[in-house]
Amino acid sequence: MECGKRDRPLGKNTGMLSENAEMQRGRPRPTWKPTGFFDYISSKRKTRDNVGPLLNEAGVLVMEDTQKAELLNAFFASVFSAKAGPQGSQTLEATEEAYREDDFPLVEEDCVRDHLSNLDAHKSMSPDGMHPRVLRELADVIAEPFSIIFERSWRTGEMTEDCRKANVTAIFKKGKKEDPGNYKPVSLTSIPGKMVEQLILEVIVKQVEEKKVIRSSQHGFTKGKSCLTNLIAFYDGVTGWVNEGRAVDVVYPVFSKAFDTVSHNILLGKLRKCGLVEWSVKWIENWLNGGTQRVAISGTESTWRPVTSGVPQESVLGPVIFIFFFNDLDEKLECTLCKFASDTKLGGVVDTSEGCAVIQ
Repeated sequence: MECGKRDRPLGKNTGMLSENAEMQRGRPRPTWKPTGFFDYISSKRKTRDNVGPLLNEAGVLVMEDTQKAELLNAFFASVFSAKAGPQGSQTLEATEEAYREDDFPLVEEDCVRDHLSNLDAHKSMSPDGMHPRVLRELADVIAEPFSIIFERSWRTGEMTEDCRKANVTAIFKKGKKEDPGNYKPVSLTSIPGKMVEQLILEVIVKQVEEKKVIRSSQHGFTKGKSCLTNLIAFYDGVTGWVNEGRAVDVVYPVFSKAFDTVSHNILLGKLRKCGLVEWSVKWIENWLNGGTQRVAISGTESTWRPVTSGVPQESVLGPVIFIFFFNDLDEKLECTLCKFASDTKLGGVVDTSEGCAVIQ
């Protein structure tokens, strides 16, 4: 046999087939899946991230899923802040005339159909029992009634009770797994509710961009900005002072449970201060007030508890309106401040006693 030639044809016992051979045998070419590696590793893991035994207030380990769900839900609800009163001279109740003058944008049926058609069929079923696959398959049928319901919700400023319910999944962060305080609540809300949130978010973003009310120091959930722009903007100012040979202090304030402790009344006052139209604020007020949540663990659920403060972290609208709460944090501030949602960096020159006093 001549050197360089094979003694058997390609495709037999070699573990490889040419593209033509695959097509001839009617086998589809394998498609590359970006998450394939992580899916494979997850399937081989012997342990899962289910919530383990938890310590209650008496220091006793709770083993049953129902009791763990109740314990976690009680802890998540314990961090809620009490309702605050109106802020200063801000008017929380709009006059009837001003409310009627607001122009309500129409909810286009085609837009609702597009949202329904793009639902991820592999997502979990929402607390109202509607599965995303069913909604996606029925997009052509339910688009019209959904658009009518959504527009009616905007005009009345009311949300259905189902859209204000949330199933909470407890996600472990760090520390001891027995401590309920080391778990983060992630809310699963109604799919139709998320759709109307997305529609109203588009209206709010347009209002914000036109009035330019979000300060340049905010880099979270804002168009064209990111963690990287946050870092570069702050780094540029601080390194400039350092290159001049000046002493610089940097402070990292930490706001504990920031998303969960936001006062609804204070937030609504700030939304009005930023110039959002009244129907938008009234809808958000109804969306925030009267919410309930329960914790789900391995198919078991806790009882429902009221949500008296905060914004849902995993909702469509929550993170965006959250930045309004921190928008005026740098008002009358003489130092350099950079924000990514509630994550804040404060810097200033401290080579003089005046500089030290300013940053304090």
